[in-house]
Amino acid sequence: MGNVVLNLSMSEINKMKSYYNGKLLDKVPPGSVFSAKTASCTITAYKSGKVLFQGNGNEAEAMRWGEASSVKAPATAKAARGNLPEGFSQLSVIGSDEVGTGDFFGPITVVAAYVRKEDIPLLKELGVRDSKDLKDEKIIAIAKVIKDIVPFSLMTLKNEKYNQLQSSGMSQGKMKALLHNQAILNVLEKISPVKPDAILIDQFVQESTYYLHIKNQKAIARENVYFSTKAEGIHLAVAAASILARYAFVQYFDKLSDAAGFKIPKGAGGLVDEAAARLILKKGREILPQYVKLHFANTEKAINLVNKKKG
Repeated sequence: MGNVVLNLSMSEINKMKSYYNGKLLDKVPPGSVFSAKTASCTITAYKSGKVLFQGNGNEAEAMRWGEASSVKAPATAKAARGNLPEGFSQLSVIGSDEVGTGDFFGPITVVAAYVRKEDIPLLKELGVRDSKDLKDEKIIAIAKVIKDIVPFSLMTLKNEKYNQLQSSGMSQGKMKALLHNQAILNVLEKISPVKPDAILIDQFVQESTYYLHIKNQKAIARENVYFSTKAEGIHLAVAAASILARYAFVQYFDKLSDAAGFKIPKGAGGLVDEAAARLILKKGREILPQYVKLHFANTEKAINLVNKKKG
């Protein structure tokens, strides 16, 4: 059973408290603002701004507040570095990672990339490492080079499709699992008959839940598959996947900005609320599904800003 932790403002926490009115618990831990219990999850908000979601429904419940996916679940025993094959960082590995899950605007991009052990020194020389440590300009420069070196598969879940799936009841976790599995299968097909020594997925959900999400797929990658948080630091294949996914995300973001007629900010903070409000005023509320993840709390905030400006 995993946990999800969000960092929220006190105003958002107070809003949550009102939302869970009727499900509030009398006994609360020291330093907390409130505790509430739903049918599948216990929520505890602390004065520090951290909100802890515990229980089987932790991911779905946390996603009501916008950025549940930005916090990755703890690694399982199999994912612990000590349980990976010896010398893992020097093996030929398919790594997969995703970008955009915590961003209000833009798609989710997932990439699986195959790094042969003989290419590891070259990738290090090119500066491949976790994309979160690199600025967009550097990511673009590296991605343009490595896309011709490493076999990879890019899966892009555009906003319209994302919103359709989410409104039908599919969790973001399941969407990501489906995308990761398909990207990995695509790379396995590309490099066939060669087989990687291992497959490493940057963990976003417990291993058992991952396979539960994709159980109905015709093909599932299972052989020598490992899961770990912070996998970018374990093997360059995940770091390469991270860079290529970020590159695709940045490119798509530029197209969104061009279509909107102004530069769209990343993330899910106050700046995106303003940007969404500006978009609504410029093109109408009905345009939102093409640009944003509608279930994020930012949608309501943007609409409130529009109402204030119109008032």
